[in-house]
Amino acid sequence: ARDAAEARAALRALGEGRSHGAVSLGVARERGGKLAFLFTGQGAQHLGMGRALAESCAAFRDALEEVCGHFDALLDLPLRVVLFAEEGSEPAAKLNETAYTQPALFAVEVALFRQLESWGIRADILLGHSIGELAAAHVAGVWSLEEACRVVAARGRLMQALPEGGAMVAVAASEAEVLPLLEQYAGVEIAGLNGPRSTMISGDEAAVVAMAEHFRAAGRQTKRLQVSHAFHSQRMDAMLEEFRKVVGSATYGTPHLPIVSNVTGRLATTEELCSAEYWVRQLRSPVRFLDGVRVLEDEGAWACLELGPDGVLTAMAAGCLSDASQMHLVAAQRRERDGTEALLTALGVLHCHGFSVDWERALGGRGGFRLVSLPTYAF
Repeated sequence: ARDAAEARAALRALGEGRSHGAVSLGVARERGGKLAFLFTGQGAQHLGMGRALAESCAAFRDALEEVCGHFDALLDLPLRVVLFAEEGSEPAAKLNETAYTQPALFAVEVALFRQLESWGIRADILLGHSIGELAAAHVAGVWSLEEACRVVAARGRLMQALPEGGAMVAVAASEAEVLPLLEQYAGVEIAGLNGPRSTMISGDEAAVVAMAEHFRAAGRQTKRLQVSHAFHSQRMDAMLEEFRKVVGSATYGTPHLPIVSNVTGRLATTEELCSAEYWVRQLRSPVRFLDGVRVLEDEGAWACLELGPDGVLTAMAAGCLSDASQMHLVAAQRRERDGTEALLTALGVLHCHGFSVDWERALGGRGGFRLVSLPTYAF
C-alpha cells in the first residue's frame, strides 16, 4: 500500500470479501511446487518500461546499466535513450524498430531476473517466447552477457534490414485446423502456437489475409498484428546465413537451469542450446508456446512469473493450461502500474501461494518500514 489510507481500504475490502488491487489471496500447499519464469517476446514493449524499477531497485538499475553498456557499442543510439525517450520524439520511434525492440526487451528482462535473484527469488525452470528465449538462455548460462548482447543485437539488426512487407495474423483456430490449409494458401506458415485454439500465421500479405478471411467467414476471430516484418516465416530466410555466422562464432556454456524449447516444445537439451543451428531454427520455426506451458505443468511448476514489461504471456498461458491445472500465473510488471509496486505485488501473490519471500531483503532499500508478526487468530 502507498499509505495508511490505501492500507485501510485494502483491509476493509479483504474483510468484506471484495477484490482490491493491493490484496493478494492464495492457499499455500503443504509440499512446495516449482517456480517457472516466463520471458516475454516482441510486442510487449512500451516507452518508459523499467524506469520506476531503475529508480528504486539497485540490482535492477545496475543490471540494466551493464546490459545497455554492451548494447551501446552495437547500436547507433544508446539503448537507455530509446527506452526512456519522450513520447513523440525521434528516439521514441526507435523502440518499435526490431533492431531496438529486441535489445530493449532483453535488457529489461535480464534486469528483472537479477533483481529477483538479489531478493532470493530463484526459478526452477524457464520458458521464453521468441526473443524471450534468448534472455532465458543467457540467465541460464548458455552465453555470457557480452556474447548474448552480440547475438541479440545481430538478430534484431538483421531482421530489421530485411525488406518490409508480409503480414502476421492471430486466428482462433488450432494447429490441426490450420495445417491442411497451408498448401491451399501458398506463402503462409504457422509462426506460433499460443493456445489450443490460438494460432499465429505469417508470410506473404495477400495469402495471409486470404487465409484469415477464410477463418473469419467461418465465424472465427482474427487479429492482424502491427509488425514491420512477417517473423517466423520464409520471409526471414535471407538473413539466416548471416545469423548462422554470428551464433556460430559465439562461445557457449553449460546451462544450469532447464529451458523449455520454443522449437520442439520439449525440455531443450544442452546439445541443442549450445548449437548454432538450434538458434537459427529458433528464429525461423513456429514458437511452440502452447506445448511449452504444458511441459511446465508436467514438470511440476506451481506458479509462473512473467519477466517482461506487461502481462502478455500471463494472459496467453491462462488459455494453455489443462482443465485440471492449478498453476498460478503472475506478471512481474503491468503496463498501467508503477513498476516497483507491480513487482512487489507479484511477490505478494507468490508469498500467498507458498513461495518463500525474504521481505527484509525485498523492502530493505526502503526506509520507514518494519515487519511485525500478526496474531494467528481472528482479531
